Amino acid sequence: MDLSLWSKSRHFVWHLNQGLATLYVGAVASLAGYTGIALLLFPELGALTYDVLTRPQGSWARSPRMLIITPTLNALLGILLTSFIHYSLFSVLLMIGIGLVVIHALKSPIVPAISAGLLPLTLGIRSWLYPAAILVTLLVLVLLAQGQKRMEPEPVEVRTNPEDGDDLLESLPTDFSWAGYFGAFILIAATLAVVTGWRFILYPPLVVIAYEMFAHAKHCPWVNRPVMLPLACTSHAAAGVMLVMMMGVGPLAAMASMVVGMLILRVVRLNIPPVLAVGLLPFAVNHPDIRLPVAVGIGTTLLTLIFLLWQSSPVTLQRLRA
Repeated sequence: MDLSLWSKSRHFVWHLNQGLATLYVGAVASLAGYTGIALLLFPELGALTYDVLTRPQGSWARSPRMLIITPTLNALLGILLTSFIHYSLFSVLLMIGIGLVVIHALKSPIVPAISAGLLPLTLGIRSWLYPAAILVTLLVLVLLAQGQKRMEPEPVEVRTNPEDGDDLLESLPTDFSWAGYFGAFILIAATLAVVTGWRFILYPPLVVIAYEMFAHAKHCPWVNRPVMLPLACTSHAAAGVMLVMMMGVGPLAAMASMVVGMLILRVVRLNIPPVLAVGLLPFAVNHPDIRLPVAVGIGTTLLTLIFLLWQSSPVTLQRLRA
């Protein structure tokens, strides 16, 4: 096949898969409204759906069992913790620690599972419907992805690529020299969230973003342009709030949030799937307002500053060049 024609064909399929991801999020939002189970539309669904359906040969899509098990297990643990302990510095650090232990113990590439565990604590969710909702939506997503693979067979040579930056980004790290700075960010952001009462200074997807930035600095697509990160996250959070205020939390608003998120990623020319989760945060909050994107901006800017500090240290520079 002509390479230019093959490239155009793959680009067209990629756009179709973006549309499929948007429609799935809209369908989940519609089901959430019909059943009254708002938790069906948990924020990380946006990031997971986007990556799984636009990269059917990616590490998340190739790990269907972990895609279901890891977020569901963390959600269960998050509900369990929230049922006994109120939001505090200790509980936040404990839940993040539990989430990290789970993904490493299971050797799971599904890092957004950390966010699924932290969300109940952040929002005070104590309903056991939350992990059940995650289980159902991810099970359907896996079935959808399996059907997609059957309809889009690819040549063997493009199925796996060990140098794929996105796959390396989604793998578990082997070097933990960054852990001190990552821990410092979590501690500072969590302290600010507790002291100010603005819990979204450490919004759940931010932990995922921070982990991927520090753990995979060589391969993370946005580390060379970290200033774009606060811009992308804050603007999508603001867009999400506006959509909810104008349209409610129905399927049209959810799909619009996905489209806006994809446009933002295109404008900043970076592939940051967790940004799509940020845009769905307002859908999980009762009466979101301007404070949400402001808190998101503060937290993301703090992460950027600490990351730049770590990145500029002589030890880090030497490791990144190795």
